Amino acid sequence: MSLTSAAGEKVADRILFRNARILTPYRIMEGSSLLVEDGRIAWIRAGTPRVDGCLEVDAGGNYLSPGFIDLHTHGGGGHDFMDGTVEAFLGAAELHARHGTTSMLPTTLTSTVGELKKTFGVFREAKKANGAGSNLLGLHLEGPYFSMEQRGAQDPRFIRNPDPAEYGEILGWSDDILRWSAAPELEGALEFGRCLRDRGILASIAHTDAIYEQVQEAFENGFTHITHLYSGMSGVRRINAFRYAGVIESAFIIDGMTVEIIADGVHLPASLLRMVYKIKGAGKIALVTDSMRAAGMDGGEFILGSLETGQRVIVEDGVAKLPDRSAFAGSVATADRLVRTMIREAGVPLTDAVRMMTSTPASIIGLERTKGCIAQGMDADLVLFDPDIGIKLTMVGGRIVHEAKFAPLKRTGV
Repeated sequence: MSLTSAAGEKVADRILFRNARILTPYRIMEGSSLLVEDGRIAWIRAGTPRVDGCLEVDAGGNYLSPGFIDLHTHGGGGHDFMDGTVEAFLGAAELHARHGTTSMLPTTLTSTVGELKKTFGVFREAKKANGAGSNLLGLHLEGPYFSMEQRGAQDPRFIRNPDPAEYGEILGWSDDILRWSAAPELEGALEFGRCLRDRGILASIAHTDAIYEQVQEAFENGFTHITHLYSGMSGVRRINAFRYAGVIESAFIIDGMTVEIIADGVHLPASLLRMVYKIKGAGKIALVTDSMRAAGMDGGEFILGSLETGQRVIVEDGVAKLPDRSAFAGSVATADRLVRTMIREAGVPLTDAVRMMTSTPASIIGLERTKGCIAQGMDADLVLFDPDIGIKLTMVGGRIVHEAKFAPLKRTGV
């Protein structure tokens, strides 16, 4: 039995977690054990049954949870997915794995079509590399079809309306696109939404000045999710003296609409985190980092997007900002911080905070049959953490890719 791979992570055909507090989406199983075989969860049992011939992990009474799933991240650890290198993808994936993320959707920024095409090719290479970090599920394209009024930190040089010839060509370049964010009020956006829906790609509303009636129509044409709720979107608008509900209100009105929130404690204060949770519930909310390259690093100046054409940003107060401080420019959060913030600041129960970081995002992108839940037969994407959400161990597909030195791993008898 080999316990260490060439990439340095602990591997074995069978891995037993014992003395764990196992989290399902709805309950905590105290003092339980879980066996991993060939990259999947073989069983979950109460107590500490003896299992010979495996690598054993004493959880020490800590929480064993499904791995965190981040549907919106631009990078971390000094890397941005627009850098155009395999090293950037793998480096960011390793950084986020240390903070409990086992699966992610690398996210692009509004850019040139040439940069986008290059990113597709690099992503394919990074997936084949099988690094010691988070699983790269697929790509999230953020832009370029946005409202100029709600562009935030998106580069205005590249913002435009959807063009069937253009997005048709882009979709032909890659089968790795799992979601695409756009403003639904733009000319041609509804046709774009239907195109994405027909291809099984999640169409998401973002950087938009739409009113409720436009969001309602967009929902009927494939736009079923809202990107970073409250950030880069309209609230109640007054047009010619009349008030109209904006995208924020639409998210609450339309029951079937799912949302994501950057729960870093900065993008949204505790009061709004509590309100979103109260209205939408854990089954409709995904926690996302929207992290840029400065995630996991000290403050200072960084580039958002590619090093060649990206924008300069500053990191202070635990968040990234445009240099004039007129808008946030992505976060520096990691997934463990999101869960911790929802518990400490929003008063959300641990099970629901974890659910919004695991089973709900898995369901939003249609992977609920394999990821996001601890159950027999599911992928062995797991994270072990203490009561402060301090990450002790991260497992991706049965491979231990991060291990804090909290307790020794040992091999049981044969």
